[in-house]
Amino acid sequence: MAENKEEDVNLGANKYREPQPLGTSAQTDKDYNEPPPAPLFEPGELSSWSFYRAGIAEFMATFLFLYITILTVMGLKRSDSLCSSVGIQGVAWAFGGMIFALVYCTAGISGGHINPAVTFGLFLARKLSLTRAVFYMVMQCLGAICGAGVVKGFMQGPYQRFGGGANVVQPGYTKGDGLGAEIIGTFVLVYTVFSATDAKRSARDSHVPILAPLPIGFAVFLVHLATIPITGTGINPARSLGAAIIFNQDQAWDDHWIFWVGPFIGAALAAIYHQIIIRAIPFKSRA
Repeated sequence: MAENKEEDVNLGANKYREPQPLGTSAQTDKDYNEPPPAPLFEPGELSSWSFYRAGIAEFMATFLFLYITILTVMGLKRSDSLCSSVGIQGVAWAFGGMIFALVYCTAGISGGHINPAVTFGLFLARKLSLTRAVFYMVMQCLGAICGAGVVKGFMQGPYQRFGGGANVVQPGYTKGDGLGAEIIGTFVLVYTVFSATDAKRSARDSHVPILAPLPIGFAVFLVHLATIPITGTGINPARSLGAAIIFNQDQAWDDHWIFWVGPFIGAALAAIYHQIIIRAIPFKSRA
């Protein structure tokens, strides 16, 4: 009888384990297999409907992103004062909130990139093929152009008069300042994307409820708060290209290179930092 009671005690002790602090090695014993890197070229994708469906999702998401955000910027520009409109904080919330909503809607279809810099960073980390990366970037840029075009159709006079939401380096800042702001801002965004979507982290901390689009959208919001006064905040080459093409004035093109070079450098740095420093994947593969 006493032996049975002792077995029951041992069973209970094994059944209800002492909780471990988050991030400790006690949680790394869960089964996790690193997914193989995506091939550079995957011709089979071109005959798959899911490939084109994902591209359409990226187009539609970027279209809606530009439509809502540029319309918000135009509302701010048309107001007599910041206090009579949503203000800079409202513009930042529009960008961050739309990213949150659109990533949530499209993550299961295309991954919810909505940004060539994000696509570029994930490509460098071998999360998707070159074929898919190029296709995504093209669809994102087309969606951005269409989104900005619809806004101009609604308010052609004010759109041209108030800059069309195009990114420019603001007076008082140098091109170097603008480039640095775009690099760091995109690094924050893409590093957050890597961290929020890390499959190993999800396996390790599966008991921690987290909605990946939330930190991504919040990162976009915070970066906009910091860099709107410097560049209007690009950190998304498709967003900058769409607004520049539809606005199509010299000031939109003078510094346009900054909004491609900066985000791509920031995305590359984030990919290198996450894959080599945080995940140490090259060292694991040699072991």
